[in-house]
Amino acid sequence: MKMTMSRVQKRAMESLLVVVSLGVLLQLAGCSPPPDPVMCTHGTSNCTITNTYGSFTDRTICRAAKVTYPRTEQELVAAVAAVASTKQKVRVATKHSHSIPKLACPGGDDGTIISTAQLNRTVCVDAAKRLMTVESGMLLRDLVEAAAAAGLSLPHSPYWHGLTIGGLLSTGAHGSSLWGKGGAAHEYVVGLRIVTPAPASQGFAVVRELGADHPDLDAAKVSLGVLGVISHVTLAMQPLFKRSVTLVKRDDSDFQEQVALWGHLHEYGDMTWLPHQGKVIYRQDDRVDVSTPGNGLYDLPLIRTRELIDARAAEERLQENGTDTARCEAAQQQAAASERLNVFTNDGVSFTGYPVVGYQHRIQAFGTCFNSPEDGLLTSCAWDPRIRGFFNYNSGFSVPLSKAPAFVADMQRLRNLNPDSFCSSVDPSIGVLLRYVKASSAYLGKPEDSIGVDIIFYRSHTEGMPRAHADVVDELEQLALHKYGGIPHWGKSRNFAFDGAITKYPKVHEFLRVKDRYDPEGLFSNEWTDKVLGINGSPNIIKKRCAIEGLCVCSNNSHCAPEEGYFCRPGKVYKEARVCSFFKDY
Repeated sequence: MKMTMSRVQKRAMESLLVVVSLGVLLQLAGCSPPPDPVMCTHGTSNCTITNTYGSFTDRTICRAAKVTYPRTEQELVAAVAAVASTKQKVRVATKHSHSIPKLACPGGDDGTIISTAQLNRTVCVDAAKRLMTVESGMLLRDLVEAAAAAGLSLPHSPYWHGLTIGGLLSTGAHGSSLWGKGGAAHEYVVGLRIVTPAPASQGFAVVRELGADHPDLDAAKVSLGVLGVISHVTLAMQPLFKRSVTLVKRDDSDFQEQVALWGHLHEYGDMTWLPHQGKVIYRQDDRVDVSTPGNGLYDLPLIRTRELIDARAAEERLQENGTDTARCEAAQQQAAASERLNVFTNDGVSFTGYPVVGYQHRIQAFGTCFNSPEDGLLTSCAWDPRIRGFFNYNSGFSVPLSKAPAFVADMQRLRNLNPDSFCSSVDPSIGVLLRYVKASSAYLGKPEDSIGVDIIFYRSHTEGMPRAHADVVDELEQLALHKYGGIPHWGKSRNFAFDGAITKYPKVHEFLRVKDRYDPEGLFSNEWTDKVLGINGSPNIIKKRCAIEGLCVCSNNSHCAPEEGYFCRPGKVYKEARVCSFFKDY
């Protein structure tokens, strides 16, 4: 029976668009911030830890014997000494724990979590030298606002300001730029202090101070948290500046040519591909003179929780019972509504047209939902695990810039085979985000200039439940990672993306040597970091329906969902790929 969109479903899908495209027309007064990712049954003992989405890639619960919340570097040293003296496993948790993989899990039930939630202050600002030192648990939002108050700007950052400075450094989080040192925040680190285990003769913990010329800084500024706990970070800032942003929507016929050029033309340029529409949104984003009029803002308006729940329910119905016709009709509804929304405002209140000009700290990142007063869950972040709202995968990976045009051409070839398959496999309003990342000196940073790709897509609450046209994103990822030599983002992606990825980092052996010196017992390492760093085991989890969950690449039908018509098949464009395809689609 053909499923068409009812009036109720259309309203729900418009609510879905509102959330996904990060904007609503109605601004609300408050919002329930996300819950603490660490929950304990007896004070600070008998704890569990998750991420801000409430689920790791393998859906397991991570446990720990206890959590500690140091408020000073001295207390942090004491916390590290306590675990080192008993050789307990330990991992660092941030305030919101945004990493999708299991980076925050100590391992087993007897480990310790050290949270940096209360290490959130500015240590010092030297406006004359353009240096700023902060504690590692400081949120990006607070950092850039404090810098602006001192007449300074952090040149580049990720787009989400709910990350802590220690967390975003540990995973190599980035914005978009090929100019200067590039768009990764760790490129602007000129010093840090890190607490590591030590022998009993040194009190079981020491503070290591790494200046700009210290040979270990390139290991510490992107480290997955396996070296110790960063206490302070010193950043090279720039005088407060403004940016001018214009979004231009064009046909994607020259997409593969533009992907090689756009990042060189605009300092903060990025691209969003809308495959079903055959369009690309080009972000023209550059610095302008600070005297240029404008007080623009890039922000995430608040969302009513009821709208989030309704939108997710509509999405589930379309995923589980809809047809391609119904899904594409919904996608068209979302696209139409998207034209009426904008995450930029010219004055912090309303959008009157491009360009949007504003100070760097108001343009570089967004994230209202996590920092508003509690309102009893009347509103919330879209992915708050306490509500049945958004529950998605976020695949992040990068492809060498020299290979980006060929990669884009293959993506378009896959789209052209069945455009309707992209209505449900790739979010139709977010599309595929492409950002530019410059080669890094960090041992675990990008080995060469790259294009970073982000794809957000549906995830079922039911383990092993196939999603519509699941093979599309799986083939895109394998295409990027294997045919074009791409690498996964350390804080995103599913398990299979990390299999063998560490071999693509030329300086990983230098990193591991520093790791062995800083933490010879491996107290700050866990099963996940050992696997992705190539020390022990594989990130793949082989079991029934593992490929549906992204825990493996299928090698036989049991890894898919044969009972529901999903079988392991070669990719449609990249024949070496192995994906779970619905038998009627292949």
